Amino acid sequence: MGSAINNDPYELAQRAAEHIVSAFGESHDLLAILGSGWAHAASVLETTKEIHVTDIPGFTKPSAIGHGGSLKSVAVGKTRVLLLTGRTHLYEGHGVNSVVHGVRSAAFAGCKTVVLTNAAGCLRTDWGVGATALISDHINLTGHSPLTGANPPSPLHGRFVDLTDAYSLRLRALAKRVDPSLNEGVYMGFHGPHFETPAEIRAARSWGADLVGMSTVLETIAARHMGMEVLGLSLATNLAAGMTGEKLSGDEVLAIGQAAATRVGGLLASILKQIDLERETK
Repeated sequence: MGSAINNDPYELAQRAAEHIVSAFGESHDLLAILGSGWAHAASVLETTKEIHVTDIPGFTKPSAIGHGGSLKSVAVGKTRVLLLTGRTHLYEGHGVNSVVHGVRSAAFAGCKTVVLTNAAGCLRTDWGVGATALISDHINLTGHSPLTGANPPSPLHGRFVDLTDAYSLRLRALAKRVDPSLNEGVYMGFHGPHFETPAEIRAARSWGADLVGMSTVLETIAARHMGMEVLGLSLATNLAAGMTGEKLSGDEVLAIGQAAATRVGGLLASILKQIDLERETK
């Protein structure tokens, strides 16, 4: 059974990678993590094999509603994709290393690219609820970093990772070729699980944020540290606190996610296919 208890998160991720490669019989090229509202992509893509995350060393089953507990091996052309049907959030209480364990494990299993998806509060009234946006940059207000602690083992980079280009310009341009109408903006990551206050949203806007949420930023930091190229996609499931006068609820987020499921699932599948096509032409 999976266990999140290990003093060396990199050793644990290597063990998980060995399990993943053994279970699927091959290494993979790309990891896609399905956040809230993005699960439909799993039904659009052809799954060759599936394992439960609790059978993989170090993985914890997500407790957030709408997040699955499986890892799928998916064929997208000649690109071998690991599809994680849910994520562990920091607010679930398992610690930072559990939050980024999937990313690290996938990197050790051969993945050079990660596509991170999420549901987010939107600060842009000109986008509106239901809009899909590429993440161009982020602001980390979780109060945590996955690189805290001892120096990572060789040959990994040291703790001081450059995040100037955290979200790949190349992959964002590729996604816009798939859907030119995609918005693009800055994502601010909070700890959660409570929604933000109106004052926090005003502060977020003044800092340049377009989207707010409770995931993604720690995974991005870990992915860049592991040398992975990152694409981030947000589904705007609500206007942020204080913008409409209405109270926020998790039910609203789920409802918007369900309404947009077919559209965003198809979008993600199309982006993965475009990534495969461009890999083949290199």
